[in-house]
Amino acid sequence: MTAPDALPPLAGLTPARLDWRRDDSGETAPHSIAFDDVYFSRHDGRAETEHVFLAANRLPERFADWREARPFVVGETGFGTGLNMLCAWACFDARAPAGARLHLVSTEKYPLARDDLARALAAWPDLAERAGVLLAQWPEPVAGVHRLWLDERVTLDLHLGDTVERLRLLDGRVDAWFLDGFAPARNPEMWRPELFAAMAERSRPGATFATFTCAGVVKRGLAAAGFAWRKVPGFGRKREMLAGEIAVPPADTRRRATPWYTPPAPRPARRVAVIGAGIAGTAAAAALARRGVEVTLIDREGPGAGASGNAQGALYVKLAAETNLQSRCYLAGLLHSRRWLAALDPGGTLFTPSGVLQLAPDDREVRRQARFLDHHSLPASVVQGVSAAQASTLAGLPVDRVGLFYPQAGWVRPDALCRRLAATPGVTFRQSEVQALVPGAGGWRLSLTGEAGLEVDQVVIATAALANRFAQTRALPLQPVRGQVSRLALPEGAPAPRRVVCAGGYVAPPLDGWLTFGATFAPNEADGEVRETDHAANLEELARTLPGYPAALAVAGVALTPERLAGRAAVRAASPDKTPYAGPVPDAEAWRQDYAVLAKDATRVPALAGRHHPGLWITSAHGSRGLASAPLAAELIASMICDEPLPLEAPLADHLHPGRRLIADLIRGR
Repeated sequence: MTAPDALPPLAGLTPARLDWRRDDSGETAPHSIAFDDVYFSRHDGRAETEHVFLAANRLPERFADWREARPFVVGETGFGTGLNMLCAWACFDARAPAGARLHLVSTEKYPLARDDLARALAAWPDLAERAGVLLAQWPEPVAGVHRLWLDERVTLDLHLGDTVERLRLLDGRVDAWFLDGFAPARNPEMWRPELFAAMAERSRPGATFATFTCAGVVKRGLAAAGFAWRKVPGFGRKREMLAGEIAVPPADTRRRATPWYTPPAPRPARRVAVIGAGIAGTAAAAALARRGVEVTLIDREGPGAGASGNAQGALYVKLAAETNLQSRCYLAGLLHSRRWLAALDPGGTLFTPSGVLQLAPDDREVRRQARFLDHHSLPASVVQGVSAAQASTLAGLPVDRVGLFYPQAGWVRPDALCRRLAATPGVTFRQSEVQALVPGAGGWRLSLTGEAGLEVDQVVIATAALANRFAQTRALPLQPVRGQVSRLALPEGAPAPRRVVCAGGYVAPPLDGWLTFGATFAPNEADGEVRETDHAANLEELARTLPGYPAALAVAGVALTPERLAGRAAVRAASPDKTPYAGPVPDAEAWRQDYAVLAKDATRVPALAGRHHPGLWITSAHGSRGLASAPLAAELIASMICDEPLPLEAPLADHLHPGRRLIADLIRGR
């Protein structure tokens, strides 16, 4: 048995294998080949869902009475075709008051292929519109958390992988459980004691459950985990089923070895200030505003004025040959950004999913990429190895090297994206500079340059390399990194890449007649002036990435010289371990006192929860891959502020915690 917080290998999942059989009513319904069981009866499957899961959990009444600021959370063990979740969504829309929100969490080890899912849900024409929203965001079959936005009030988190494993890794608490899945006799691996224990640990006090089965193993498992169960009338020919609740769930002990990562207690979040209007800040502002929070977005210049202000930027990742937490975060971020951009920009004005071709510039990188493919059985729809010939076809230009192709990646208009996010209803932009953050009994007072201060409940700092200039964040190490991109005007018909191609640098497909490539990387430099020497460096990198391309441009009459180039320089931020900061701001002095013993013996972990500056958060150090990390970081912080299940597994949320460097320094005696 793996440890409760152990992450499984990063891999693709085996899709469900179906055949379509006629049920008792003569209708065709999906049938699992692996478990020799039906997903639902086409004749009465929806009525069964409404009886077993909605009515037995009293959801119509509870939805109607819901007045909490946080969302009502439904957890499910076995997503299957999604019928239960779509029915819960429909019930919520019909019963819940206007200000209420619903958060659905469902696990699935064998996700259906999109075409099978569409065929299964076609049995319910009145759910067609909701099914269409689900299908449009259906994720790739990769283990992990996949957040889908069903509408302005309803969020669905699909936790793909083994149900027990997924619930152990879930960072969130549930109000009502749909204990579903194939029958215990056909799927005993799921219905084991660890499942019920994990459900109990992820429950809120008074959480209810309902299930179609009355099997003895289920009754014993529920009782042992602390649930009170009772038999209630079943549906159709099934005489009885189980329903019940848990009064006092057991304590969550997962962070016993790392108590500093214990999340701060929820606090009011009616008004939140977000400082910094780059991609990190505008994404955070939009994420909070979608939840009904009144957001003031503050920047000394304007949305997208800093490193997020380029006209074109690559959405890409570079994953480690051996899986580590950083790679897991970035892959989750890439897949999240792809769904997020598609939902935000269905017309494709901000994002082009061209895919990214990551070439191996030397033999060492060839070997590293080969190790990566050996160690990760990810779907080809996420990443695949390509030969030089295949790379040439993908790029639309001659390529003489092997590489990796990421079909989910592409390029974005970062400046336009920041402006779009800043215009989200509920976000008010204020051009100013924050001089200091002053804590108060009920929140924070922001001292602004040349104007009256601002009183808010909570604050999110998103000012890149300047994020640690406040007294509360000074202990967080950040490194400024200057980068310059170059832009070349291309005449019509000139050769150009069809996809983003990267090696040491990157080059993107032309946008509005301009070819963008670069970028330079200058740590500990904060100069924003465009340099001709950097243009020359970008030209050299372009020639290394695509050796025949400069000659092809010359044939087309395009001279590649620094003086012909336009460009833009900006300063990004990096952390010492090159992983972003996303989470609550630790009280550094308190941590140094509370955990001082770690400097002498790292195994002597004090049983003290980490102290944080109440209602203060940071999203920074996104470096050159912010398009793949900042949107997920924004969703993570908004979920923490609004007391929701997190869009990442608990170990990954801990990996992004801004206090990780403080602990590392204590252990090293710094």
